[in-house]
This record gives sequence, C-alpha cells and structure tokens, in this order.
Amino acid sequence: MKPRSKVLIIAGSDSSGGAGIQADIKTITSLGSYAMTAITAVTSQNTTGVKSIVGINPEEISKQIIFTCRDIKPDAIKIGMLHSESVIKSVINSLKLIRVSKIILDPVMIAKGGTRLIDNKAINILKKKLIKKVSLITPNIPEAEVLTDLKIKNSQDMIQAAQVLLSMGAKNVLMKGGHLKSKVVEDIFVNKKEIKFFLNKRFKTKNTHGTGCTLSSAITTFFSCGKLLNKSCDLGIKYVNQSIRSNPNFGKGHGPINHLNSITINKKFR
Repeated sequence: MKPRSKVLIIAGSDSSGGAGIQADIKTITSLGSYAMTAITAVTSQNTTGVKSIVGINPEEISKQIIFTCRDIKPDAIKIGMLHSESVIKSVINSLKLIRVSKIILDPVMIAKGGTRLIDNKAINILKKKLIKKVSLITPNIPEAEVLTDLKIKNSQDMIQAAQVLLSMGAKNVLMKGGHLKSKVVEDIFVNKKEIKFFLNKRFKTKNTHGTGCTLSSAITTFFSCGKLLNKSCDLGIKYVNQSIRSNPNFGKGHGPINHLNSITINKKFR
C-alpha cells in the first residue's frame, strides 16, 4: 500500500522506543501514513525512568523542519516535547515559514516515571504564543493543571480547564482523563461549539508508557487523511486502547504499548 498522507513530527527521542519520536513514527506508519521528523532532544531512558536529556540546538531544529518541508510538504504536524523557551520560539518561527494548517500539540511536560521535561519559561511561551497556532492541544490532567493553575478531580473540572485553555487562544482541546481513578476513562473534546465525551473501559496494566505520544500522533494521522477533528480523536483513542490491551509486556517498569496492533502482515513476509 502507498502512504495515505505525510506527517511531520517535532518531538524528542526516547531511546527505549516506547514514547517520543519512536512511538510517533511507529504509530503514523502503522496507520498507513508517511512520517518525517525534527528531533528536539535526545533522552536516555528505559521503562524505569529517564537517565539524561540532551537538547538539540534550536537552529538545528529549525533546519530539520524547514529543509524537510521544502522538499516533502506535510499534510499535518504533530508537536511533542519542547523543553525550552528558545526551542519553542524556533518552532513557532519555522511554522510561519512552512504554512501547514493542521497542527496537533501534545504539551509533554512530565515523563511516565515523574521526570520533568520542560522548564517554566517554556511553559509560559507555550501558553502565550504556541497554543494559539495549533488546531488541537491534548493535555493530560497533570499537564492541564500546570497550564491552567486549576486542580482537576473530576470531569467537570476537566471541562473547566479546557475552557480556560480556549480562553488562552486554543481552538480545540482534548482533555485526557487517564490520571483520574475510575473504572471508566473519560476523555473530553471541547471547543466553543461542542463538548464530546469519549468513554472507555480502563485496563489494569502498568504498560502505558508512550500513550500520550501515541494518541496525539494517531489523531494527527487521521486528521491528515481528511477526517474531522473530533472523529480523529475518536479513532485515535480506539487505536491507543487496543494498543494498551495487546501490550507486549516489555521491561521492568512502565512498559510500552503495542503500536503494531493495526497491522496485518502480508503472507509473503511471514
């Protein structure tokens, strides 16, 4: 099969392959599209935690974005880990030059093991400038609490936080409810015209490393192929849930999910 669309990923690398740009590439490829990358940071990590983070020079990040897009223009862009103010400014300036309208922002702030991945200056510029330039922002509850200064304990708090993000300039928000302790996971899509709930059974597993990266990349892929944004969220959530359900159980800590759940291998390659 030929790729159905082209997606540029702007994100950090995860050496263990469960999250970050590796998870993004696997997701986009598994869903039938073509992945390109601009790496913002290199991390040394595994399922038990993050050992080190090395940022890429903002000028080099900009070069990756612009040089790639001048040759192969993406249908959509997924933005993940942006760890500093200078990196975010570089990305914003690059986006002005390449003029792609479909942009999904996953505001990656804290790794699964608890390591902080972004500084306060970066958070401020993300809130003031970047959030206005994207089609959708996909915060989990800890990220939404940082962005809105609200305490989120239930679905009504999630909606309130989403509305605060809309007041900051966000066009659409997908609030991810996985951090709330409940038998049903509530993810909520919010814009100025609608509020849509996605309800799914919670799976009892420690293998959820990379779910946020995977979801935002899945949404970007469906969106890049022409699906409506709320439908892209629905399909992306379904893909992630199946990936959690069929996890490979790798590693001693928070293991990766199964990005290959959507692929059927042709007989001649078995």
